[in-house]
Amino acid sequence: MIASRRTALTGGIALAGSFTLMAGAARAASASELYQDGRAALNRLYENESKARLFMDHARAVLIFPRIIKAGFIVGAQTGDGVLLQGDQPLGYYNISAASYGLQAGAQEFSYALFFMNDGALQYLRSSDGWSVGAGPSIVVMDKGKAFSSTTTTMTQDVYAFPFGASGLMAGMGIEGSKITQIYPN
Repeated sequence: MIASRRTALTGGIALAGSFTLMAGAARAASASELYQDGRAALNRLYENESKARLFMDHARAVLIFPRIIKAGFIVGAQTGDGVLLQGDQPLGYYNISAASYGLQAGAQEFSYALFFMNDGALQYLRSSDGWSVGAGPSIVVMDKGKAFSSTTTTMTQDVYAFPFGASGLMAGMGIEGSKITQIYPN
């Protein structure tokens, strides 16, 4: 029993280590590539979730992560780079990262859009030295049901998050506990 736990933990650490190498390569995108990938991902979201446009019409800015990679076996991690857009203008570039431990196995890739609905939430992102999701501005993760029933009068939270475009085999696309930090790509 102890040997199988040790084997599982060793396998998880090895997977997390290889994931770290993979994530480093994923972060090699330039600012212009992140901007283009972010715009393309946002367009995919609008095509698949028409209500997302309603949020964009009322948001101060949107932080779009076109590609978040998540992998784990007991020990897991996720990471991805994104662009903060105000209209078509990039305001900055950010990384989202998280580590986890527990019953998990698999790998997946997905996209995330965070719609900042007020100046206070946007200022918090831009002035904090890394924003831990779950602390700071209130955030609501939208699923198709919530998005479908949304109207301008129900948009009362600071930030709305839309996960989309998932591929791979791993349960969950949550960002709770993730840290978002500003980066400075070439």
